[in-house]
Amino acid sequence: MSEPQGTEPAEGATQRLPILDTSENGSEPDRSAPESGTGQPSALDGEGGRERRFWSARRIPAGIVALLLLGLFGLFLYDIVSVRAGRPEMYWRRELAHQLAERPLDDTWVLVGAGVAAVLGLWLLILAATPGLRDLLPMRRPHRDVRAGLHRDAAATALRDRAMEVAGVQSVRVRMRRTRADVRATSHFRELDDVRTDLDAVLTDAVGGLGLSRTPRHSVRVRRPGRKG
Repeated sequence: MSEPQGTEPAEGATQRLPILDTSENGSEPDRSAPESGTGQPSALDGEGGRERRFWSARRIPAGIVALLLLGLFGLFLYDIVSVRAGRPEMYWRRELAHQLAERPLDDTWVLVGAGVAAVLGLWLLILAATPGLRDLLPMRRPHRDVRAGLHRDAAATALRDRAMEVAGVQSVRVRMRRTRADVRATSHFRELDDVRTDLDAVLTDAVGGLGLSRTPRHSVRVRRPGRKG
């Protein structure tokens, strides 16, 4: 027989404690996901490899090419419709056909036009095959659905601010590239070797803290300020 509900448990009997459910669907939380030593989920993507660069939309070149083609095709279409309607063809099209038929292939203007067309075509192929956005550095992906990037100027500013914290540093100039950070510092006191050692240690930690997918190398140069006058 079962006990009626609402009665006190018998003396010596064990009572089952309530369980606090913190999951969304009532099931126990999944503990199979790996965690880092700090308690945060480990990075899914970009931790062991390099993230690809962001692709540019190429809006300006695409817009220019689209406008030029639209104007050229519209002009040809208007001339064809005009000829079909019984009007004479435009002078420029008649002259163009005459020049293409009469001029030899080794003519200077023909070679210049062919060279310009080849350069423009090569430029468009390069734009189509390269990602662009060289100023945007890809960062590591701590989550699969999140992708972030850091602008070069922002990275250079972060490194410069960290370098200015070193004792003896008067001014810092940072040039940030995709794979390298060039740091030029001016020290007005302390030994240059000591300042350089401290800067190298601080910048090593700062570069690693940027969270970039491809950690750039850094070079440090320290000099005395120039004499005034």
